[in-house]
Amino acid sequence: MDMSFSPEDAAFRRDAREFIARAMPPHLASKAAVDGHFEMSEIMEWHRVLFTKGWVAPAWPVEHGGPGLTATQRFILGEELALAGAPGLSPFGLSMVGPLLMQFGTEAQKRRFLPRILSGDEVWCQGYSEPNAGSDLASLRTRAEDDGRGNFVVNGQKTWTTYGQYADWIFCLVRTDASGKKQQGISFLLVDMKTPGVVVKPMLTIGGTPAFAETFFENVVVPKENLVGPLHGGWTVAKALLGHERTMIGGVGASLRALARVKRIARATTRGGAPLLDDPEIAAKIARLEVRLRSLEMANYRTLATAALGHAPGPESSILKIRGSEIQQDCFELAMELMGHDALSWHETEGAVPPLEAWVPSTYCYNRATTIYGGSNEIQKNIIAKLILGLS
Repeated sequence: MDMSFSPEDAAFRRDAREFIARAMPPHLASKAAVDGHFEMSEIMEWHRVLFTKGWVAPAWPVEHGGPGLTATQRFILGEELALAGAPGLSPFGLSMVGPLLMQFGTEAQKRRFLPRILSGDEVWCQGYSEPNAGSDLASLRTRAEDDGRGNFVVNGQKTWTTYGQYADWIFCLVRTDASGKKQQGISFLLVDMKTPGVVVKPMLTIGGTPAFAETFFENVVVPKENLVGPLHGGWTVAKALLGHERTMIGGVGASLRALARVKRIARATTRGGAPLLDDPEIAAKIARLEVRLRSLEMANYRTLATAALGHAPGPESSILKIRGSEIQQDCFELAMELMGHDALSWHETEGAVPPLEAWVPSTYCYNRATTIYGGSNEIQKNIIAKLILGLS
């Protein structure tokens, strides 16, 4: 297998890198330089910059407003954005519900929602997990009942609703038939967050970021035209979405940047008058991470080659999700180890620690969830055993 990039792809990488450096506003670039936390308003500001360029949805087809990039160019752009520390765009519209609407939505749904997702005029969040239905998502109990007048009436609760307090719409898995097996009787529904009966309660994470929320539905009336895919057929839709999400989680760019920060901290931190990077034990730990990351990169290239042939993500996305999430966590565990007592700074750190270290503890805390969200890694191992190894 040829793992090299063509001259045209190398030129695209240079163009992408130059554009990002030129287009990122100074106040965002200063945060990117130290891998700081971006507020939702800053994320949407960067969304609009990329929208103007035409790169906000690299994977979208041209007929829906996409830029017509090849699979390799999409990979390169994503990697360069991550390496630059650019604000990570909210994936729920662009990478999740948008592609699903293209695949399963009606023409009316596509016309209504896709342009507003692309422009950032409407922000989305995800309503999957519930207090007693996380990794075992098929146990969800939020129900949608036919009111006999062309609507569903939704009652229940969703949790871990990332940035739900900022969202205009939420896509939900709801139970529309309780008589069948757990995976049956689930439907995929689009809900306007401004509908009476929708209540969002943000939660502050241990890392000091308002990332998550609980979302409650009390007699929320949703028109039937907001059903995506067949009635009771939401499990198939959900699995398609999770394939895209798991591939994103397994991305290499964020880990490459995290490992680069680990090296910078190791060079800047001294012990006994010498940089930690000169310590053979520390150097060995970094080398082991680099080897694992390089292996993940090769696996991503294989998936990229498959995507270039027009194939959608399959069960191999579970492999990328497991390895990608573990490496992300291990990078920040090593950064915390190198920082020593600075790792106790947590999130009120202005002036207390070097800027490069300021957001490491917060991100470390947030990344503890990477092996859980998108389907826990234990679930991914079951998928690999069943669908790749053929085990029962």
